[in-house]
Amino acid sequence: MDKLAIQDISLRGKKVLVRVDFNVPMKDNNVTDDTRINGSLPTIRKIMADGGKAILMSHLGRPKGKRNMEFSLQPVALRLSEIIGKKVLFSPDCIGDEAKKIVNGMAGGDCLLLENLRFHPEEEANDPKFSQQLASLGDVYVDDAFGSAHRAHASTEGITHFVKPAVAGYLMQKELNYLGMAVSHPVRPYIAILGGAKISGKIDVIQNLMNIVDALLIGGGMMFTFFKAQGLEIGNSLLEPDKVDLAASILAQARQRNIKLLLPVDTVIANRFDNNAETKQVRVTQIPAGWQGLDIGADSIRLFTDEIRHAKTIVWNGPMGVFEMDNFAKGTDEIARALAEATKKGATTIVGGGDSAAAIAKSGLEKAVSHVSTGGGASLEFLEGKVLPGVAALTNK
Repeated sequence: MDKLAIQDISLRGKKVLVRVDFNVPMKDNNVTDDTRINGSLPTIRKIMADGGKAILMSHLGRPKGKRNMEFSLQPVALRLSEIIGKKVLFSPDCIGDEAKKIVNGMAGGDCLLLENLRFHPEEEANDPKFSQQLASLGDVYVDDAFGSAHRAHASTEGITHFVKPAVAGYLMQKELNYLGMAVSHPVRPYIAILGGAKISGKIDVIQNLMNIVDALLIGGGMMFTFFKAQGLEIGNSLLEPDKVDLAASILAQARQRNIKLLLPVDTVIANRFDNNAETKQVRVTQIPAGWQGLDIGADSIRLFTDEIRHAKTIVWNGPMGVFEMDNFAKGTDEIARALAEATKKGATTIVGGGDSAAAIAKSGLEKAVSHVSTGGGASLEFLEGKVLPGVAALTNK
């Protein structure tokens, strides 16, 4: 990595501004999933242990630039206190006199969480004055929020113009190392498994990965647009009509360039979109009118897992079916199991954020793969080959 990292700088006595991703699920003012909090613990603990003052900032939800206490980070501060076993201070705003007063009263080893950045519209607008107000609270800046690195916001990009050095935290480094390896120097054979509902969100990923991978496996709702492009009947299955020509073009490119692009050969269909619907398994060439495909079938699972078994680097982004419904989760679960087995045998396995991370967590196998990305959109954009503003803004070595 060509950027300065947290271990490259002195933290003792410094006010360390840390952009974390504490955009966590909440219910009744309680955090229901600690995954993102736990992801930044190594960075937070390093600052505290070194005698720095950890000043954490994050967004939560979509308050749309208004002070909406439904999206307050105060419950997150309480949960973080429980996790680290020390009271985490909380500032009712992320800028202003009160925030400054709390920061100035901190001792080395203290930790403070600022209120939701997105209570201010200037955060998403990357307003320089707001960036400067945030920067005035610290001596150095650490970005540990990979999940927000694809956004040029005040706390991810703008702030770096006003406080130096700007360095990568441990979680950011881990993300960049794993995803960087997958894009730049993968151990082969290298396969990518792409799923999810729509081809539209994955076009650039597909086209970039086609230049890199040895095989591309496509499942999930997007597979039906590819089937339609082949002239197949897909019944009531998910379809993006305006992407049929694009799917046909991708299939043609794969053939011309001799790229192995595997589509499912069978599918689990239902007579309605419901976990308790009537189901049957059919070949993809035999989907009847009025039915919809909601998962990949047994032969497709075998086809995909056989490919996974022989790979040395595997990137997975997007579920194989409607995994939220147990009767259509088998394809996704089996892919998760195959990745866990491949990891045991020495393969590097990387699971993209968002639905894929939720799916592997649901299967209980998130610790059995090499890396589960904390950034849905950020990991996708990285795999597309795009420069992430929050990473580009960090200080070069």
